[in-house]
Amino acid sequence: MILPKNSHLTLLLIKQSTLNHIRRRFWVINGRTAVKAVIRKCLPCFRQTCQPSTQLMGQLPSPRCNVSLPFVHTGIDYAGPFQVRTTKGRGHRAYKGYTVVFICLATKACHLELVSDMTAEAFIAALNRFIATRGLCTDVYSDNGTTFVGANALLAGEREALKAQLQAAASYTSRREINWHFIPPAAPNFGGIWEAAVKSMKVHLKRVVGQATLTFEELYTVLKQIEACLNSRPLTALSDDPDDLTALTPGHSLVGRALTTTPEGYSFNANMTHLTRWKQLTQMYHDFWVRWSNEYLQGLQARTKWRQQNPNIEIGQLYLIRDERSPPTQWPLGRILDIHEGSDGIVGVVTVKTKSSTLKRPVNKLPILPIDKPLADGGRPEAS
Repeated sequence: MILPKNSHLTLLLIKQSTLNHIRRRFWVINGRTAVKAVIRKCLPCFRQTCQPSTQLMGQLPSPRCNVSLPFVHTGIDYAGPFQVRTTKGRGHRAYKGYTVVFICLATKACHLELVSDMTAEAFIAALNRFIATRGLCTDVYSDNGTTFVGANALLAGEREALKAQLQAAASYTSRREINWHFIPPAAPNFGGIWEAAVKSMKVHLKRVVGQATLTFEELYTVLKQIEACLNSRPLTALSDDPDDLTALTPGHSLVGRALTTTPEGYSFNANMTHLTRWKQLTQMYHDFWVRWSNEYLQGLQARTKWRQQNPNIEIGQLYLIRDERSPPTQWPLGRILDIHEGSDGIVGVVTVKTKSSTLKRPVNKLPILPIDKPLADGGRPEAS
């Protein structure tokens, strides 16, 4: 007996048996396609193999696309913990140390500070050292504690100390007229520029230090050398032009050259006035931003992934909330309470209500349930 794939009888047969058993008595037209369609709408099956939702990659924020002084717009992240020796020699004790990574959103210049603990006083001291070295910034960006450092790498007391850090830092920066911006919780892709800086710093640190345990001064010296290497990396691919001898690096925005290159000698002309010298330095700084706009900024426009725009999430839809600490079968169910659109009109962040709390999550952490439409009456979806 031949059955069409869209009939109700075919749907009942597929739900009750396998395709091989059905073909003993019936032949379903495009049977494999019909079975896959039923599996996609099966809630128990979806929980086992659910995939997160995707959306078109958002536009870059304005601090990354506009010309500004170095570290005026700064991203902050923590890295660690690292083992630090108290003294040299035998019988030493080790304690945990952490690295605060400051990165300029416009030039990708890095600044590394070593702190001995997770207290708010240590973080504010590192922030003071950063401001004294790089100047006062206007905007600071970071995550809000849930992804500031890996949850598995911290004890419960250290997580509470980290939350106290953020509260103290926000109060401290408000007195200095510094705006503190937080990305959505559990959304490291919103802070990819400082996540990449942390990864690069750890790669150099592990290759240089290895399993050795350094003192505070030794580790701080190594971090500063790593900082110089990171600020000497090319921002763009090296040119094939034989006349182009230097690549554009973050160090050009700080000192006018890569930090690891040999300083060039300056030949001062006796007839050169201070005004002429000032104009020459201003022209060098202007040439850096011209190359930055022509070479580096153009490369940021390409979207390597998330290039397809999907329909925006609607209020009232049911979603699973992805949690890396538990298997997919135990992910909680949530309903969309509010949506947060970006400047391009695409919804990238939503507010979700669960059984016990209300959360704010990005859309890539929310696998959509295979139901036809939102349940406005608050009913439960039927599982096949």
